[in-house]
Amino acid sequence: MARQAIRLIIEGRVQGVGYRWWTENQAARLGVDGWVRNRRDGSVELLAIGEADAVDGLEAACREGPPGARVTRVTRGEAEDDGSRGFASRPTV
Repeated sequence: MARQAIRLIIEGRVQGVGYRWWTENQAARLGVDGWVRNRRDGSVELLAIGEADAVDGLEAACREGPPGARVTRVTRGEAEDDGSRGFASRPTV
């Protein structure tokens, strides 16, 4: 089955609340590859790659976030599959 790739920008209270760690666990549970990182503007960015249902499931989870987060907006964009295997945190940009 073809892999779908999307990029999400998550805004709100999403840094300093374990959002990246939580996202890594959600992605592993769903079998989604990619990465997550903080951005200097206070948002979180992620690349999600996998089967459409799994990627959509991760997006839905990210709209809620972990306890302690307060997600105010999620912007979804198309992305290219960068060949990631597994899901990891990346340095802040």
